[in-house]
Formats: sequence, structure tokens, C-alpha cells
Amino acid sequence: METNKRLIMTFKTNDDKRVSLSIDDPREDVTEEEIKTAMEAVLAKGIFAPNGAELTSVIDAKVVATDTTEYDLVLD
Repeated sequence: METNKRLIMTFKTNDDKRVSLSIDDPREDVTEEEIKTAMEAVLAKGIFAPNGAELTSVIDAKVVATDTTEYDLVLD
């Protein structure tokens, strides 16, 4: 079984929609403060404009772990 982790950061846009940015395999020891600082930097730099909308505020962040089990099926 393989476990994958992803940090998902959710922002609000100026057209009142939610947009998520994700980072695969975040550090195990990443802190809430580091995530908050990174999200504030994303807002301050204004480098993302999904569908032309500006990111205006931070909504939340979470780490999601997904377990994957692959099966080697031989089908005739």
C-alpha cells in the first residue's frame, strides 16, 4: 500500500469563489505558521489569477493522506 500526502491551501477570490492550490508530499514537520506565511506570500505576490480572478483572502489549509492499493490483475 502506498500513502500519498498533499497540502491543500484554499483561498477566496474577488468574485467570491474558492480556489485551491496543492503541494504534493509536504514536509512531515511543516508548521501551521509556515503554511500561513506561505499563503500570505501567495496573496501578497498576486501571481495566481485563476480565470482572471484575484486571490483576496485565505480560507483554510489541510494535509490530506491517500492510501492506494494496486492489484496486478491478469485478465485473459
